[in-house]
Amino acid sequence: MPAVATSKALLVAARAALVLAVALCAAGPWIFDSNQLTLLTEFFTVLVLVLMWNLLAGFADIVSVGQHGFVGVGAYAFYGLTALAGINAFAAIPLAMLVTLLLAIPCAAIVFRLRAAYLAVGTWVVAEVLMLTAGKLPGFGFGSGTSLPIPIVKEFGAGAGARLTHFYIMAFALAVIAFGATWLLLRSRFGLGLIAMRDNEEAAGSAGVDLTFSRAACFLWTAPILGFVGVLVTLQKLRVAPTASFSITDWTIYIIFIAVIGGVGSLEGPIVGTIVFFLLREYLANFGTWYLILLGALSIAIVLIMPQGLWGLWRKTFSVGLLPIGHIAVRADRARQLDLSTDPGEHHDIRTDLAGRHAKQALGSTPEG
Repeated sequence: MPAVATSKALLVAARAALVLAVALCAAGPWIFDSNQLTLLTEFFTVLVLVLMWNLLAGFADIVSVGQHGFVGVGAYAFYGLTALAGINAFAAIPLAMLVTLLLAIPCAAIVFRLRAAYLAVGTWVVAEVLMLTAGKLPGFGFGSGTSLPIPIVKEFGAGAGARLTHFYIMAFALAVIAFGATWLLLRSRFGLGLIAMRDNEEAAGSAGVDLTFSRAACFLWTAPILGFVGVLVTLQKLRVAPTASFSITDWTIYIIFIAVIGGVGSLEGPIVGTIVFFLLREYLANFGTWYLILLGALSIAIVLIMPQGLWGLWRKTFSVGLLPIGHIAVRADRARQLDLSTDPGEHHDIRTDLAGRHAKQALGSTPEG
């Protein structure tokens, strides 16, 4: 019992620390300097990318190597809508997300004709085709790219400090919304199917989960969010270019490393992995290529020793995560009480329904005593 009490106390402390960190980040413009705001803006941008890749690979079994394609589409769509079409910058952001979503539909139709390793290669090919196409667009500077016009940049603030604050708020808001929306998605009935796919894809399909629809829905779910990330990248770099906006190294390769280090198939893994990545980058950047070598070695070691990632160490100690996405099982006797006391015409929560089914099976096979 003391061990259980200690575990609960640590869990409460960890959740309190998470809430405190979110509160501090919400007050970031008033307590952090410009360098810290710049670093945190990049942190939230990378965190969202890792979260989206983790949703695809960890739950929908879509190992994407072309995530950078939609980041680039969002960046180029934002530039085209503002610099070429003359649309207000703030109005162009949701439109850029919409353009990314619309382009993701035919891409999904192509990619989901493939499976396993072919699907991964297919996502990379689609992203490369998008990058090469962007390099042929005359209004976007062709292969060398072009800078974002100054009047558009000043729409986010007349001074550099004001613009930096706006970019930070946008990145922080995107991270909070992306996490909240993804958590609600995974807690829904649809998310229960995704969790089942994560644990056992064949069993999930046999139980009635539409695997193809679930994968396509997750793929399209991530597209507009990745488009928003492309907008943030453009605002931070103040330019668009095929090699920068569609960078496979920055927006896909590093993201895969971070997801593997933190742990695929959980909401906490992206947070842990991103923190580790930035700590390594900040303190080992002066060592040049040794930083990249260490990052690769750490990823390989985790895959071999802890396939669940660093977050797996926590899950070995606690059965409940910081951001739980599962559903608590109800004992058979309690489930029977809930089933008998609930109006049949009312909408049942999925947890009660599942627990009630298991309880009825257990009661049917066990004689009452």
